[in-house]
Amino acid sequence: MKNLVIIGKVFPEPHSTAAGSRMLQLMDLFLAQNYQITFLSTASISENSFDLNSKNIQFQNIVLNDNSFDELIKKINPEIVIFDRFTTEEQFGWRVSEQVPDAVKILDTEDLHFLRSAREKAFKQNKNIEHLDLINEVFKREIASILRCDLSLIISEFEMNMLKNQFRIDEKILFYLPLFAEIKKSETQFSERRNFVSIGNFLHEPNWQTVLQLKKIWKNIKKQLPEAEIHIYGAYATEKVFQLHKQKEGFIIKGRAENVKTTFNQAKVLLAPIPFGAGIKGKLLESMQFGLPNVTSTIGAEAMYGNFDWNGSITDNETEFVEKAILLYQDENIWQKSQENGYLIAKNLFKKELFESDFNEKINWILEHLNEHRNANFLGQILQHHTLQSTKYLSKWIEEKNSKNQ
Repeated sequence: MKNLVIIGKVFPEPHSTAAGSRMLQLMDLFLAQNYQITFLSTASISENSFDLNSKNIQFQNIVLNDNSFDELIKKINPEIVIFDRFTTEEQFGWRVSEQVPDAVKILDTEDLHFLRSAREKAFKQNKNIEHLDLINEVFKREIASILRCDLSLIISEFEMNMLKNQFRIDEKILFYLPLFAEIKKSETQFSERRNFVSIGNFLHEPNWQTVLQLKKIWKNIKKQLPEAEIHIYGAYATEKVFQLHKQKEGFIIKGRAENVKTTFNQAKVLLAPIPFGAGIKGKLLESMQFGLPNVTSTIGAEAMYGNFDWNGSITDNETEFVEKAILLYQDENIWQKSQENGYLIAKNLFKKELFESDFNEKINWILEHLNEHRNANFLGQILQHHTLQSTKYLSKWIEEKNSKNQ
């Protein structure tokens, strides 16, 4: 049996974040290939963390800047190590290379953080994003991490094309692997549904900004649909979120959704005026698979529908957003057509079976031709040699300092 180690930023919470669902989908791909998985993280397990024991996945806490990790990774001796986002590769990549040099290193980007960071800055400065905005500090760190790894998993076709065409990253070290969707057709009819809904983990800044956008435009929807409410769901809602709750205005903060499918089956329309972000949006993919039409922004729908018609409407204009939301809420024919569009997108673009075989083939090829693969990635070899030396010795210095303070 082959060993896989995943170094996670946090323990996966599939009911809180799309990243948590993504991690479980990755695990399932490797479990189907009979890998023994060990999940390591510097974070603590919370009450919302997925029960890894239920999948026979071993797990353990690890410590930053500590040679205990060296002994552990050497003992496990994995064939593959997956880094959950580039920051974990920065922290532990050099140790993996030093202790288990023949392990294939895979970076799961989740989304391109430098793209999200640049878009957030442009949004807050009320300007259009330019190419130079992308070349930020996060860009340099994230691209370096991509180059140091044997393979990076990219969740969005837009981001895949950006890396290949705009930044000339060799396609051989990239693999497009989106979130997967399994269609669960809803039996709840249009006439049985009530209200609008929005959902998103509040630790994620784009989700908080989306709620602020909704607060701004909701009064215009409420004027024309006085009986309607919007229910805002999301994990880790803070006091500032609950301060937006206004029962009389029909703007209802619900907090964590215990069951997304049930929540979506009760609602009539999902609203997601996402102002910035990256990757593909878990909430919109779930709206497709559960049959809930939506109105979103161009950023929200980015790289999510190919040549298919969207399951609702896409607009960045506030007035048009309100109009489309009301139309979708009132017109059953448009609503039903939008629902079917969502099922078609999920089936044709996000079904696991579309990617599983090619992914396994790619992994197995790298395992069998690792030296050849690495030699072709000469920039990665250079970065591995030079950049990680500074990371290594900084970590060693912190480790030594910590030992003296104990």
